[in-house]
Amino acid sequence: MRKYFPCTTFVFIVFLCGCNNTVGKLEIKGKVVDDSTKVPVRGITIMIQAVEQTNEISKEVYVCDLQTDSSGCFAHTLQKVKNASLYIFSINGNPAYQPTDKFLGLSDLHSYGRFLTLEVSRITDLAIKINRNNNGPLRDTLIVSWETNGTEGEDFYPYRIVNYRINSQTGLIWIGGEVKSEIRTKVYADKNTIVHWELFRNGTHRHIFDTIFCKRDVANSIGLVY
Repeated sequence: MRKYFPCTTFVFIVFLCGCNNTVGKLEIKGKVVDDSTKVPVRGITIMIQAVEQTNEISKEVYVCDLQTDSSGCFAHTLQKVKNASLYIFSINGNPAYQPTDKFLGLSDLHSYGRFLTLEVSRITDLAIKINRNNNGPLRDTLIVSWETNGTEGEDFYPYRIVNYRINSQTGLIWIGGEVKSEIRTKVYADKNTIVHWELFRNGTHRHIFDTIFCKRDVANSIGLVY
């Protein structure tokens, strides 16, 4: 769920947006491109909302939906919303890319609204494999987490755990036993993902981390044997 702006922050943004007329129509044109390859992306949905400000209260007002054509381009006559100097372009609609929001002030739209370039980030598959291969006491505890391009993995994309031996009853924590599991998720493509492993064994605590550059259209995987 999107967080609303504090009033002081909103007023500052509106000040930066300029004092453009918030009534009337505005021609907008542009394209959506892959942020890594800069190649236009077709079939992307763009929902435009205006942030309307009245009596120190701001609310989001739906304006329209757009979709990029076969060339990754879009064009529309935008009906401006009265008392709105800030617009949100919510970019979604293609499962290969991460949804994102772009905030544009009315001054921006007046200045270069016919030459917009919106970027989207490609996502890709990642399997995190865990294998306990130890004959010692079954009191090991392993905690797994990861971050992709600086974003916490658990918050970035839903994950699924496949347990081939024992079942983990505590999310991303495995306690003792014969562990052979796999965490399946998605992360940013063509960017680094860092996996953190915290191992508690015989009263000691080890923090292990590993970095993987996850490529697009590849079954990326990384693992730990402990």
